[in-house]
Amino acid sequence: MRPSIDDNQLAITFFYYRDLTRAVKFYQQVMGLHLAIDQGWSKIFEICPGAHVGLVDELQGMNKSAEQKPVQLCIRVKNVRAWYAYADEQKVDNLSQLFDNQALGIRAFVFTDPEGYQIEIQSATGKGA
Repeated sequence: MRPSIDDNQLAITFFYYRDLTRAVKFYQQVMGLHLAIDQGWSKIFEICPGAHVGLVDELQGMNKSAEQKPVQLCIRVKNVRAWYAYADEQKVDNLSQLFDNQALGIRAFVFTDPEGYQIEIQSATGKGA
């Protein structure tokens, strides 16, 4: 019998880095995330209750960093315009314009972290909220 999803405690998505120190600095200082679990070569940051991103030193993790990053970290926020203004001030890499996707019911923008992982910040605009 499959265990109940009520047994789940948190979710962690792991990203692998060549320069873990630089990635940690970005997620702490620019993104403002709280370091929830420090495992040395793996740093787990809380995005919101139950959702986490883990930053892993590729030399010790189960996977290696790759040039192409077919992964996106999406964070839904209350005020996407405030986050956009902040991201612009921080001069994050590859900052897109703020855009609306009516089919998904979101307003969003994207940028990349220091090693190229794409981050999307979005707010609901109605449909699918």
